[in-house]
Amino acid sequence: METLQQFIRVAGLAQIVLAGGSIAIPGVLKWREQLSHVRPLIRQMFWTYAAYIFVINLCFGLVSLFAYRDITNTSTLSTLVTGFIALYWISRVLVQFLYFDRSDFPKGKLNQLAEVALVLLFITLSVIYSWAFYINLKQLN
Repeated sequence: METLQQFIRVAGLAQIVLAGGSIAIPGVLKWREQLSHVRPLIRQMFWTYAAYIFVINLCFGLVSLFAYRDITNTSTLSTLVTGFIALYWISRVLVQFLYFDRSDFPKGKLNQLAEVALVLLFITLSVIYSWAFYINLKQLN
């Protein structure tokens, strides 16, 4: 359990860094310019959804970094929380490969490297939280 808790803490830190780094995404992908062509309601909804994703990633990071014992204590709540986080990251990996149209993705080695790093992070987070979910579920009190 101690090894899993260390992985959860590192995953928490990674998600906090991811949330911080995501602040650069609107500039890199020129969201303001691209969204200037849509109706105000659509633009507002887009920014709202982006903010929700930012906050969720940040909160997953904070919970994992500071409450890693609580989300690995094999309780019903810890099982549900780790299951939800695992499902969230697994879904993100699936969206990356099955839904996103990458034809307009910014070109260049740095952008390709960033994409590979992010995909590896998403897969790693999926594995860590799936492992935690499995352990919690298996030992459920």
